[in-house]
Amino acid sequence: MAFFSKLKERLFKSSSKLEEGLDAIVEEGAQTPAQDAPVEPAASEVETAAAPEPGNVPAAAVTPEPETPPAEATPAPAPKPAEPAQSPGILGRLMGRGAKDEPRRVLDDDMLEQLEELLISSDMGVETALRVTANMAEGRLGRRLSSREIKELLAQEVARVMDHVAKPMPIYEKRPQVVLVVGVNGSGKTTTIGKLASQFKAAGKSVVIAAGDTFRAAAVEQLQVWGDRAGVPVLTAPEGSDPASLAFDAMTKAEEDGADLLMIDTAGRLQNRADLMEELAKIVRVIRKKDPSAPHNTLLVLDATTGQNALNQVDTFQKLADVSGLVMTKLDGTAKGGVLVALADKFGLPIHAIGVGEQIDDLAPFDPEEFAAALTGLDRG
Repeated sequence: MAFFSKLKERLFKSSSKLEEGLDAIVEEGAQTPAQDAPVEPAASEVETAAAPEPGNVPAAAVTPEPETPPAEATPAPAPKPAEPAQSPGILGRLMGRGAKDEPRRVLDDDMLEQLEELLISSDMGVETALRVTANMAEGRLGRRLSSREIKELLAQEVARVMDHVAKPMPIYEKRPQVVLVVGVNGSGKTTTIGKLASQFKAAGKSVVIAAGDTFRAAAVEQLQVWGDRAGVPVLTAPEGSDPASLAFDAMTKAEEDGADLLMIDTAGRLQNRADLMEELAKIVRVIRKKDPSAPHNTLLVLDATTGQNALNQVDTFQKLADVSGLVMTKLDGTAKGGVLVALADKFGLPIHAIGVGEQIDDLAPFDPEEFAAALTGLDRG
């Protein structure tokens, strides 16, 4: 729970963008509570039909007994109506008051189009945005909805899209279980490996890390820091060594040590560089000479700030390295958190974890309902 209160605090760029956009959409075509009254399916339809002079009815008078003319509405009632009008705080909300004063807008084609555009601008993708808004509209067209109700509907649909992909990384009986971690430059692979290794170690698993990014000394040093912190051995090779050879040697060492998990870091590579992608394919081929069923997990680490480009990365890496699950990092630094919804909708790959910072507890299992609430800005202070 602590992680997701942090997520709600830190996913501010995505959630504030969506929240502000949803508020603006509702306010743009909103009707006052007085205008809403005649259409609300209330038992007092006869009274509201007799009373409307929409422009003259003050908002405060649209509660009990709206039949009296506006001039008499304030002085005429004795203590009873004065109390509800004077309790606008938490008690008033608990009693169900205040909701009537919220701006409301009819859910129609124009509003749906604006919602689609907002979701697309949050990197949810055209197909996903259309599907989500269509589900939101089902059975609700023509109804007047408040901003809060729209956010709740959106969060509900986002959680539904993502529910089937929220899965922790599976742990098998196979020892060592080989976990290959791939991704483009700067996606956060090295940090993610360190955090996962530390968490697995804390859960009682014996872990070995192979520093397969042999071209970048900083990556090796970073892994060694994490290894020291977690009490996990880190296997290295001289700078510029063949990463596939290191992976093979690491598997031998992990077998000898009886390790539960071997996590192999790889050099960051751009998905449009054929030579680098071939090098990754070579690592997979060499690993399979040692164990035809390896790697048992291939985790693709994605940087949320890349937005829709994450879809291209998944497509390319999935063909080359048979990606089995995703980890999304840097959700705290982007207004494009909707891309995670698009990924779930398009690929259906398990999302094992998400990250919102640099500390070890800033990486946690993915929870679709909490993510949806954070993304849409629900319950934010």
